[in-house]
Amino acid sequence: MIRAMLAPRMCCLDLDTFFVSVERLLDPSLRGVPVVVGGRRNGRGVVTSASYEVRAFGVCAGMSIREASERAPADVVFVPGNGEKHGEYSDRARAIVERFSPIVVAASIDEHYLDFRGCERLYRKPDDADDDATILRVVREMTGAIDRELGLPASAGIATSKPMAKVASGLAKPQGVLLVRAGSEADTLAPLPVRKLPGIGPVSEAKLEALGIATLGQLVAAPEALLRPIFGAYTPGIQRSARGIGTDVLGRERPAFREHDPRGGVAGTISNERTFAETTPETAGIVLSELAERVGSRARRRGVVAGQVTLKLRYTDFETLTRGRTIAATSVDFELHRTVLELYRELRTRDHPIRLLGVQIAKLRLDAIQLPLFAAGERRGMAVDKVREKYGYHAMHVATTLGRGRRR
Repeated sequence: MIRAMLAPRMCCLDLDTFFVSVERLLDPSLRGVPVVVGGRRNGRGVVTSASYEVRAFGVCAGMSIREASERAPADVVFVPGNGEKHGEYSDRARAIVERFSPIVVAASIDEHYLDFRGCERLYRKPDDADDDATILRVVREMTGAIDRELGLPASAGIATSKPMAKVASGLAKPQGVLLVRAGSEADTLAPLPVRKLPGIGPVSEAKLEALGIATLGQLVAAPEALLRPIFGAYTPGIQRSARGIGTDVLGRERPAFREHDPRGGVAGTISNERTFAETTPETAGIVLSELAERVGSRARRRGVVAGQVTLKLRYTDFETLTRGRTIAATSVDFELHRTVLELYRELRTRDHPIRLLGVQIAKLRLDAIQLPLFAAGERRGMAVDKVREKYGYHAMHVATTLGRGRRR
């Protein structure tokens, strides 16, 4: 109820040309040089990212490397990319972001949504003209910290809804911060091309142009019946988004199966986190079970076992605690969950609400156990992985993860 009374304050943080920026940090000779990440020139694969200079030639993410090679001038450098380092820098940026907002949700490796709802009093300074000025200053401090500590440029948009914040972050590029004040959403969106709205791709854009609709203002003014052949049942939602009306709920983290887990990769750690508005003892148990499943599944995908488990706990007042434990090397969900629960009971010393829980496994090594020697836990995990491989990650969970009243 209290949350509903607070003014929405969504923020979309985008790490600008993230993959290119990381490659330039790893190889300083790439600075100031047009770069395409994804593969060698004229090789196989698809473009992961392209620097702003190359985008002017029509090169974009998702394009085949061969097509990009044909479009890009001779001085453009093509690099395969270092997936493991990309993940490390994403994790480090996430750690900085979490210092500023109690709720952080990853939309992708280079994009995060934050909820600053109710944080105005926490951050207010005498020189701030109003609450908008307070949050704008804090977000600028956050992007500045990412640049200063990691060398990564970032842009951010702040608005009353998630879609509007996404649009604002795009308008703020490169390396800017834009706040759209409550009530000004429609005026901000009206002159923009229709492609600026999340959910409208090139096919829909072409169909709208055929109808004489080029801007979001024209899209809002168009009769719903005219748009239904293009958007179907989503037409009312598209028009609401074009007026700046949208959800103020951040949603869930990106699915585990989208995370980068190279087979045989033992460097670094494997971790997953979950933020939420409120917790109960049962909620915490469900979340910890889910997180144990995720990191266990990712470890098995890599073909590794872990010798250390760490629990991360953050209260809603930003106090963050961690505690780790050395364990017999394993990738079994149930073993990881048992250890995590023990750490939770040791770490949870306050009745204050929890905002975030995270599980990390470390001291990774290749799983050298032979199949006939597998215990029941390993066999069960492998069976579950096969089901998920065929039907998707969420096709099967242990009952604890589904929770009471959700089991199926």
